[in-house]
Amino acid sequence: RHVGKRIMSFAIQLEVRHPRHGAWVPVVRYDTAHGFAHRDRLHADGTTEKTPLPIEDYGQALSYAEADLKDHWQDYCHRFLEELEHEE
Repeated sequence: RHVGKRIMSFAIQLEVRHPRHGAWVPVVRYDTAHGFAHRDRLHADGTTEKTPLPIEDYGQALSYAEADLKDHWQDYCHRFLEELEHEE
């Protein structure tokens, strides 16, 4: 959501297709829920690891999130799929 050029809130999420069920499942999400910019790393066991971003400007936080997902999406997906193998 934005007002003019100012970002008021955002959510951006990386998903991977579950190898057995075919459904898309979230792996990493950046958002401003709870009133602050943060990253949620979702684990195969259903737990979530929340890390606040040290960036208060939501426009800068969104740019950071986009760059991180573009640079590390393979690592995030690989980690999640490895966890999934150990869960099943």
